[in-house]
Amino acid sequence: MLRGFSVADRRPITILCVSSYEKGQEFLRTCQAIGCRVYLPREAIDEMFFMPEELPLPKLLNAVSYAARTRKIDRIVALDEFDMENVSAIREHLRIPGMGLTTVRYFRDKLAMRAAAQEAGINVPEFAHVLNHDELREFMDRVPAPWLLKPRSQASGIGMKKIYRPDELWPWLDKLGDEQSHFLLERFVPGSVFHVDGVVSEREVVFADAHAYGAPPLDVSHAGGVFTTRTLERDSEDAKALRAVNKKLIESLGLMRGVTHAEFLKAQVDGKFYFIEVAARVGGAYISDVVEHATGVNLWREWAKLEVGAGKTPYTLAPPRQDYAGVIVSLARQEEPDTSAYADPEIAYRVKKYHHAGFVVKSENPVRVKELLENYTRRFLTDFLATQPVPDKPTS
Repeated sequence: MLRGFSVADRRPITILCVSSYEKGQEFLRTCQAIGCRVYLPREAIDEMFFMPEELPLPKLLNAVSYAARTRKIDRIVALDEFDMENVSAIREHLRIPGMGLTTVRYFRDKLAMRAAAQEAGINVPEFAHVLNHDELREFMDRVPAPWLLKPRSQASGIGMKKIYRPDELWPWLDKLGDEQSHFLLERFVPGSVFHVDGVVSEREVVFADAHAYGAPPLDVSHAGGVFTTRTLERDSEDAKALRAVNKKLIESLGLMRGVTHAEFLKAQVDGKFYFIEVAARVGGAYISDVVEHATGVNLWREWAKLEVGAGKTPYTLAPPRQDYAGVIVSLARQEEPDTSAYADPEIAYRVKKYHHAGFVVKSENPVRVKELLENYTRRFLTDFLATQPVPDKPTS
């Protein structure tokens, strides 16, 4: 629970933050800097409420409503993507401003976001809702294999299956049972994967930076490997095209304010960009660190400012720097990998995480960033790389 003050009338403002996983520390620190009361040693948090995992929504509504009897709650924020639907339901129940259930579906439900993007004239891989079996048969007859069976509300490749023949699909659907309508079937389109990370204020994209993944994240999560991503040269045709399609996408989905992480694919077959998915959150895997080292824009910090201001306080973003950055990270065989042999001056941050190795690198030269990531990727394969199966459910 965070408490701050409105600039306009000095009335106390309380922000309830909900998260299933530990994240968003800079969001909390920024609210503290704006004027929140804190009780140390738990930084920037006045109160904490612990609830059972997978608490049903009706009980969560009751719990928050009970807390609201003695605490004025002005904003509710989901720091983690997996809490967005519940937080939107709480907002609507308590009639608190913010993204409601209809809008949040466009940033959580892969079926809803694809349909909306397609309606806006944005390219999307051909897809079908896993609902009517005759329509699925028609889809597989018409659309060349392979296909991806995707959960509609997961992230990071969790729960995805690659299907090569129609007879592979039906056993999976039998296993899913009544849950199969929560999935979609999509044509697998080979190509390079990109992401655009941005800031939105009053429905306008006020900041967006385009990035290129190394190996596609789906390949890394399912087959194992080294994860990399880097800032694209900003005056390149790809970066310009990505910023343009991202702007069109975000404006079509109706986000009032916040941060976004959108992924696109450049198909090998035709060179066109296709929309993959979008989230109204800060990108994971140290992407926010890449953005900050390249531009000076801390996405968690800007999100906090937008939430506290909520359209009543004018929002301004300082002109971003035009440097370049990238990240490399992988699972490591060692509990605490020794990375001292990596000593290039461009290393701006060293990942300190159990059984992980990684760096954020920064340079004024985008070519140098690309070279470092490619070099480190080869070395990581020998020095550190470990693999594990992708989970069916998210883990902390």
